[in-house]
Amino acid sequence: MAEINWIPESTEELLEPSVQEPLAIRSVVVKLRELGAVLSFPHQSSVRGTECIRELRPRSGRSRWRVFYRRTGIDQFVIAAIGPEAFGGQKRFSAKHETS
Repeated sequence: MAEINWIPESTEELLEPSVQEPLAIRSVVVKLRELGAVLSFPHQSSVRGTECIRELRPRSGRSRWRVFYRRTGIDQFVIAAIGPEAFGGQKRFSAKHETS
């Protein structure tokens, strides 16, 4: 079983009212904990343009939310943020965070 650590701000993001499907998000994190690095697509994928950032894809990618994480050791992961998928919710996400 993998060790999952959360950056404190990411747990706060999970509680934001704008974040829909918190149960699906928690479910995919449990899959990462159970399967670790062998968790496969469509539940996770790499983030384009980065070398080490990956995304968990709730509901096998059918959710517009993503959980951004990286591997920090053998069976150790850090969750850094929760946000919209690249194309689905970027405009609304950006507007929300410009006023914060």
